[in-house]
Amino acid sequence: MSPKPGIVYAPYATLPERSRGRRVSEPESETRTCFQRDRDRIVHSTAFRRLKHKTQVFVAHEGDHYRTRLTHSLEVAQIARSIARQLGLNEDLAEALALAHDLGHTPFGHAGEEALNDCMKPYGGFDHNAQTLRIVTRLERKYAAFDGLNLSWETLEGVVKHNGPLVGATAPAGKPVPQPILDYNAEHELGLASFPGPEAQVAALADDIAYNSHDIDDGLRARLFTVADAKRVAIAGEAFREVELAHPGLDERRLIHEAVRRLIDRMVRDLLIETRRRIAAAQPLSVDAIRALSQPIAAFSPAMLEHQRALKTFLFTHMYRHDKVTRMTTHAAKVVRALFQRYRAEPAELPAPWREEAGGSDAKQARVIADYIAGMTDNYALNEHKRLFGT
Repeated sequence: MSPKPGIVYAPYATLPERSRGRRVSEPESETRTCFQRDRDRIVHSTAFRRLKHKTQVFVAHEGDHYRTRLTHSLEVAQIARSIARQLGLNEDLAEALALAHDLGHTPFGHAGEEALNDCMKPYGGFDHNAQTLRIVTRLERKYAAFDGLNLSWETLEGVVKHNGPLVGATAPAGKPVPQPILDYNAEHELGLASFPGPEAQVAALADDIAYNSHDIDDGLRARLFTVADAKRVAIAGEAFREVELAHPGLDERRLIHEAVRRLIDRMVRDLLIETRRRIAAAQPLSVDAIRALSQPIAAFSPAMLEHQRALKTFLFTHMYRHDKVTRMTTHAAKVVRALFQRYRAEPAELPAPWREEAGGSDAKQARVIADYIAGMTDNYALNEHKRLFGT
């Protein structure tokens, strides 16, 4: 299906009619473009539904108001669509990538991923980005003709490379490519040495915008730090003072929301200005011209990068390493390690479909167990730990 009449794309946008297609050939839809179908398949996937009960910083029993992986993904998708629209990019592809970007995360946020990576080090490690690829190409099993979701090439490329090239001169030095990505790329080449299309770059930066601004909101709600603390970060302080000047005496709940809105707006505006500057300098005439550049086309200005570094440093100190959070994440990591070790020692404890798949080599069994644990929600992991250990 061609784009809707009336939509004007930039020459460097990713057009559905020029997609490199799907690994397993399928008839095109009469009512949706290939990227709209990708988005819909992601939304209807089991892994996407599970994000409702996977947290980023807090474990699920801490309360209903903190963001989960699901609400975060929806917020990233909204920001990504808005930016893509302003830049003349394909909104549907940007949205699909934003909705998919957290599918591979374990329960208990980064603490769970670090614990599972430690367990998997003898077998190639664990990486949430590689796990997302495994989910959308293998682990979702709903369709009659294929495993996974059979997403378009451009969506898979964006899932794997949204943070940039994985190999070559512009790839991060000393960072090995996760084995699951290498294995898949050997069968279905995704161009690991180049930057992804602009929609993937926008989705990655939308993630940064949502993550940093909303963690300020969640941290204040949890009383891990105060508004006075947050004001000491320049970009946050500007937002709070702007609201206080415009609305003297505003209650704290509204003050926080208004400040977070302004924080998001500042980041989005900066990204648009810097990206347009780079587009004007590079003059790309196709999406492949963007892939061939030696730097990303979508970016924050140097000044905003400094602001973001300061914000991340503040959040690391006052939130991610807060005693209340570290107590929970320490326990969560122990739960993940205990589950992995128990399933390795007693594979019969796995549910029947997973138990059957875990046969074969030692490495295969470990990867299947990692797949199973990574798919757990926070509550399911806690309940499974209680079932197996009685505590």
